[in-house]
Amino acid sequence: MAKVSPILFFKQVKQEVKKVTWPNRKEVMQTSFMVLVLVAIATTFFFFVDQFFGFIVKLIFG
Repeated sequence: MAKVSPILFFKQVKQEVKKVTWPNRKEVMQTSFMVLVLVAIATTFFFFVDQFFGFIVKLIFG
């Protein structure tokens, strides 16, 4: 791998950052909301799975 000077590296980083298409506020809010919804669904699912397995273990080892 070729060595790149720190100055050249940061110039290249700056050029690449200019190419990024940043999401607008609406997109950020929508994706954040979807993440929260999916986390809530996953949390609920794993809670009930844990409760189920805990119940089974109590039945077996009583």
